[in-house]
Amino acid sequence: MHPRVLSIAGSDPSGGAGIQGDLKTFTMHDCYGMAVITALTVQNTQGVTGVMQIPDNFIASQIEAVLSDVGADAMKTGMLGDRAAVEAVCRVLSASGTKNLVVDPVMIAKGGHELIREEAIVAMKTVLFPLADVITPNLDEVAALLGRKPETEKEMEEAARELAEFGSKAVLVKGGHLQGSGESVDILYTRDGGGMSRFAMPRLDVRNTHGTGCALSAAIAATLAKGYGMIESCSEAKQFVYTAIERSYQIGNGIGPLNHLWATG
Repeated sequence: MHPRVLSIAGSDPSGGAGIQGDLKTFTMHDCYGMAVITALTVQNTQGVTGVMQIPDNFIASQIEAVLSDVGADAMKTGMLGDRAAVEAVCRVLSASGTKNLVVDPVMIAKGGHELIREEAIVAMKTVLFPLADVITPNLDEVAALLGRKPETEKEMEEAARELAEFGSKAVLVKGGHLQGSGESVDILYTRDGGGMSRFAMPRLDVRNTHGTGCALSAAIAATLAKGYGMIESCSEAKQFVYTAIERSYQIGNGIGPLNHLWATG
């Protein structure tokens, strides 16, 4: 039986990120992917130009329908949009029980379009993060959560420890935007005694990075669903995303997506 993995996130009609990217990632990890849509977006490789939020009660009903019938071995959240959506997700997950929950605190699209309201950030910190096995903020998202942006690996470690105080079992700070390094470095902090883990890959000089954060969190969820531990899951996800960027090809006229399907040839 294929592990069952649920994505609770926004839709990207261009296929590079969000629900569409997550389902591709789940498939490439030999998992049965499911999707609860939280928002519809108008976007392509050149940016986001519109967002339509799904009503919170409809989001909750989607999750309940999936979990009451199919169930899930792991889940991830992506774009949630507003406070009502965050709280609705948390109500259902708290009642249903969470297992291997990866929270990707999606806030800003690569083109700069804001994808979440300020009050939703507060809700994530207070009610969603405590349910998470791991949260996966990038440096800009760390800045939105803590009020400062890490500029060194040491500051990434400090941020990971501080973010863990909101209640998640682990924090993976993604350093892909860290300046002045020939490596793309992510820092994982686990609260159960695992301490700090460093994952580094050579920085690639390519522009096809649309959907990398979604793919990374989806790959972590899929690998956790298969029974791997947190450190191994983050390491595998890092390698998956690196190869997907390395083997990408240009789609569209803007920031193209990574190649989720690289393993198919």
